[in-house]
Amino acid sequence: MIQLGLTGSIGMGKSTVAAMFADAGVPVFDADAAVHGLQGPGGAALAAIETAFPGTTGPDGVDREALGARVLNDDAAMKQLEGIMHPMVAQMRAAFLAEHADAPLVVFDIPLLFETGGDKGVDSIAVVSAPPDVQARRVLARPGMTLDKFDAVLARQMPDVEKRARANHIIDTGGSLDATRAEVESLIACLRENRVR
Repeated sequence: MIQLGLTGSIGMGKSTVAAMFADAGVPVFDADAAVHGLQGPGGAALAAIETAFPGTTGPDGVDREALGARVLNDDAAMKQLEGIMHPMVAQMRAAFLAEHADAPLVVFDIPLLFETGGDKGVDSIAVVSAPPDVQARRVLARPGMTLDKFDAVLARQMPDVEKRARANHIIDTGGSLDATRAEVESLIACLRENRVR
C-alpha cells in the first residue's frame, strides 16, 4: 500500500481534489470530516472541549465561532485543543487503514500535514496549489469570511511556496476542473503502476 498525504493551504481546492481521488476509487481519509464528526452533535470530543473551553459547546456540538475566538490567535490554547483532537483523529486513521488494508493506494486528506508533522507518516506527498489571486478570491467568497480571518488562517499555515518545495507531487488547481482531474488520474496511475515515492 502507498499512503499519499494530500495537503494544501486554504482555498487551494484540496477538497475538490480529494473528491476526485474518491471518484477514481481511491479510499480517502478526510481529517476535516473526522474532526467535524468528533465536534458535532454527540461527538466524542465535546466533553473534553467544554472542560478546556467552557461555553464553546452545546446541543449542536462545538460552537465554531466561539471556539475559534478562543484559540485562533492563542498558541497555547490551540495546542491545548490539538492535544484533545489529535489522539482521537489518530484512532480514526488507524481504523481507516485497517478497513482498507488491501488497497494499493490510500489518500490522507490533511490540511495541516506539514504543520502537525503528519508528513512523516506517509509515503508520498501531493500539494494542491493555485495562484494567490485565485486562492484569495475563493476564500473571500466563503460565507462569514473576512480578510482578517483569512490572514489569521494563513498565519497558521506553512506558506504555499514552502509546501510546494517539500512535495513529491504538485496538483495545479488554477485551471479548469478537467485539467485538474487529468492531473489526479495521471498521478493515481503513476503511483499504482510504478509504486514511486
